[in-house]
Amino acid sequence: MEALARRIRRICLTGPECTGKTTLAQRLAEHYATAWVPEFAREYALEVARPLTLTDVDRIARGQMAGEDLLTIDADEMLILDTDLISTIVYSNYYYSAVPQWIVAEARRRIADLYLVADIDVPFELDPARDAEAHRIDHAHAFRRTLDEFGARYVVVSGDLEARVEKAIDAINTALSS
Repeated sequence: MEALARRIRRICLTGPECTGKTTLAQRLAEHYATAWVPEFAREYALEVARPLTLTDVDRIARGQMAGEDLLTIDADEMLILDTDLISTIVYSNYYYSAVPQWIVAEARRRIADLYLVADIDVPFELDPARDAEAHRIDHAHAFRRTLDEFGARYVVVSGDLEARVEKAIDAINTALSS
C-alpha cells in the first residue's frame, strides 16, 4: 500500500526588514521541534555583494522555493518559513514596480497556513543586506495589504522577543486546532 502523503502546516514569518523574523523563526522551530527555512534573499544579497536588479528577483524566488521544498522533508507536521514569496512580491514591487507573474501565481499556490507579521516596534540595525529603515512603515502597510489581497490568514506580532514568541505560539496553536 502506498504511504499517505502527510500534510505539513506552513507558518511564515514576514514583514519589513530588521524586525526579528529570523530569531523568531528559530525560536518557534525549536519550540515545535521542527525545521525552519532561512530567508534566501538575504544570503543571496550578501553573496552577490552588489545592488540587486529585477533579474535577481527570479533567482531569489527560485532559491526560496528550493529551500522550502528541501526542508519540508525534515519538517514534523509544521514548517516554519523565515519569509516566503509574499516577501519577494512586496520587495519586487517596492524596488522595481514590477513582479514576474509566475511568482505571483506560485505565491498563491504556496500560501502559508498562517503568517506572523513582525511589527516595526523594534530598533533597526543597519547591515549590508538592509537599507530601508526610512521605509519600514510603508513596508509594514505593503505586507498587510498584500496578505489581504492574497486572502491570507495573519497575526501581527509585536513587543520584545518574549512577547512575540508568546503571541506567535498562541496564534500557531489556534491555527493548528482549527
